[in-house]
Amino acid sequence: MAAASDDAIPVSSPPTQLAGGGRPGARTAPWRYAIGMFGTSVPINMIKGSILLFYVDILGLDVRAYGIVMAIYAVIDAIDNPVLGYLSDRTRSRFGRRRPWLLLGAPLLGASMIALFSPPSGLEGLALVLWFAVFAITCELFDSMLNANYGALLPELFPAEERRAVANALRQGFQLIAMIVSLAITPVLTTSVFGSEESTGGFTTTAVLYALLAVTVITFMALGVRENPRHSTRQRPRFLRGMGQILSNPSFWAVGLTGACYSIALAIVLSGIQLYVRYTLGLPVAYSFFLQAAVILIAAGGLALWSRMITRIGALRTWRIAFVVLTASFVAMFFATGLLSAVAAGIVMGMGWSGMMATNDLVVARVLDADAARTGEHREGLFLSAFGVFGRLNGAVTGLALASLGVFFGYNSGADPGSRPDLAFRVYLCAYPFALTLIGAIASRFITVPAPQTGVDTAPGCPPRDGA
Repeated sequence: MAAASDDAIPVSSPPTQLAGGGRPGARTAPWRYAIGMFGTSVPINMIKGSILLFYVDILGLDVRAYGIVMAIYAVIDAIDNPVLGYLSDRTRSRFGRRRPWLLLGAPLLGASMIALFSPPSGLEGLALVLWFAVFAITCELFDSMLNANYGALLPELFPAEERRAVANALRQGFQLIAMIVSLAITPVLTTSVFGSEESTGGFTTTAVLYALLAVTVITFMALGVRENPRHSTRQRPRFLRGMGQILSNPSFWAVGLTGACYSIALAIVLSGIQLYVRYTLGLPVAYSFFLQAAVILIAAGGLALWSRMITRIGALRTWRIAFVVLTASFVAMFFATGLLSAVAAGIVMGMGWSGMMATNDLVVARVLDADAARTGEHREGLFLSAFGVFGRLNGAVTGLALASLGVFFGYNSGADPGSRPDLAFRVYLCAYPFALTLIGAIASRFITVPAPQTGVDTAPGCPPRDGA
């Protein structure tokens, strides 16, 4: 079938339905797609959760150098995300558009993560900064490659919101399992089983194990995915025109910026929780297992409750409620004085986080559905990668937040922690995320998004809106 022009594609026909009336989502089992989230989450969560402890507190990298690298990281991330999504949308092969990138990106991310946690012994000063910068950025690049393609499959494989919600809940469940491994268990492996709190060998061994695990799972998922062949027969999207249409979409800015308040807050928590346990709670790093496990287990249990709420009141209203719950959790965490009170606050955090996991991608997917209905083009990779730029600003924001600890509290590194590292990481882990999620909770009240697909044709340019 020859590629058709935009004008030749009837806008009134559902873009996600196969010729003959088949549903593309029926070709891929939701669990087979969802398990890929485990593979994509394990490497990046170890990186986000341990890189600050590893480079700043153990190796003595100055927080100002860390902040500069993270700012560069964010700029490169903002450029490569849309480019990778665009290349994915334009890919044409007998293996599909997304699978070749997934199979290529997995081993490259694994190798980069191993290198990131394996700097040569004795490396210091500028050499340490350069090693950190090179492999932090390559990890970001290949993580972007994976997520641009993995995320683009959700709206394509599961066009109906009800089935999409099931697949999304399953993949978020697998992400939580990955977080138990890569966040809660990692401090035990790196500082107690394979190494100590003052050595780096445990991080290297753990990185190798996680890389092998991630590559195996992503490969299994990718080989079982059945993409919609009709999406590959349409005209290849053009980058500048596509980006222009995306950037002129008000929903893109509203949902993207508001969702970034959640993702940046989460990135701060992931990067700082081990040092919060060490300095603020005054406990060994390995004790962060209990706090992180509590948050993750509550989040896992809450997915079913939030999913039920979505079916009753819709993804948008549920998203707003989850924002409020997450915001409240940071107040409780700020006033925690020991492990038990921190775990109690973590329970509230887990519920709020669970709600955001269950809803955020569904809200974004509605914007993608409306774009496909309006333009007749399936450019999920480019659109989601453009959305991803907002969330991936977290590198710059977390770097800036960390650098501010040196200005306000004198914390520059593990070798120079200042006089109040306990207060520094209380502010870092609680006050900064609170401010971000409060902004997001308020902004979400003013957002409307297209209603979920119901199978009823919609006039081009006028999708029904869910503003309740």
